[in-house]
Amino acid sequence: MTQQPSGPSTGPAAPSIWWFAFGYFACYAPYSALAKAVSKGILPGGQDAISGFQLLPATLMASLVGMALFLLGTGWWKHATRHSLFGLQIPGPTRFTFVSGITTAAIIGTTTLAYTFEGVSIVFMMLLMRGGVLIIAPLVDAASGRAVRWFSVAALLLSLGALVVTFSESGAYAMKAVAIADITAYLLSYLVRLRLMSMKAKSDDPNANLKFFAEEQMVAAPAMLGLLALLALIGQWPVLLDIRAGFTTFWTESGVVPYALAIGFLSQGTGIFGGLILLDKRENTFCVPVNRSSSILAGIVAQFILFFWLGNALPSMYQFAGAGLIIAALMFLSIPPLIERSRKKAAAA
Repeated sequence: MTQQPSGPSTGPAAPSIWWFAFGYFACYAPYSALAKAVSKGILPGGQDAISGFQLLPATLMASLVGMALFLLGTGWWKHATRHSLFGLQIPGPTRFTFVSGITTAAIIGTTTLAYTFEGVSIVFMMLLMRGGVLIIAPLVDAASGRAVRWFSVAALLLSLGALVVTFSESGAYAMKAVAIADITAYLLSYLVRLRLMSMKAKSDDPNANLKFFAEEQMVAAPAMLGLLALLALIGQWPVLLDIRAGFTTFWTESGVVPYALAIGFLSQGTGIFGGLILLDKRENTFCVPVNRSSSILAGIVAQFILFFWLGNALPSMYQFAGAGLIIAALMFLSIPPLIERSRKKAAAA
């Protein structure tokens, strides 16, 4: 038997989506820079390169702790559905938020892996992931019956242009199969997640959004960590042996444990702020570009951090041009709503 939290929210107004976008950016820049630096073995201490699969267990453990601290600190766990277990009322997910949490778990893992592949820059992988989700967003809106406003469409077209520019570069298609599989899993996970959000959240009722968010977060990191533990026990192929090492020798032999834990905490920060952006009641064709543009800006900053701090090469001009189009998309998303708000205030005065 389950019991739904009841009663409309009477608290203060929710923060602007742009504050969530700033939080997303502030977590994403150091997160992606550290993931790339650890995986390439270019940190100042001279530690060996660590594969992304070996890095995942420690980062997921830190994400799990970060998730628990956030839900407890904010009290948002109280919005979760109550399930009766041996006479106790236990907060937990519904079947919809459970599935969404599983897709979020996949997004967490595939995002961290994306920045550890050899031969591709942070900005390149970011453009592929972000551009793909930008294409998905209007399809989800159409399936959900949400109106798409003109400036959201303009931002979408600019984002598609960013992908065209990125793939105009010679050699842009030369990606390893594991990287292609990672991007594919990431995009499919977002397709399901956005559809579930549109069906069960993105509401005028803040309680509905917080309920969805809390239940999704309760599933994501534990599910991914549990899957990794199972794969580590199997441990018969190189990738699975790397995951096993992430639970065992990594902690005593790698020398990068503090960096891995920082990556995990920052990853959880991106999950928190990114999820809150996507749960905004406006159409996905608006919310997704806000989310994606914030991370593109963070990716550019991360590349310059690696360049000035560790001497890592900068991305090509094609990739910077693609990122510039994403920034233009962000302007289309932010300026028209501000003008509309100013007109309403002037009319009301």
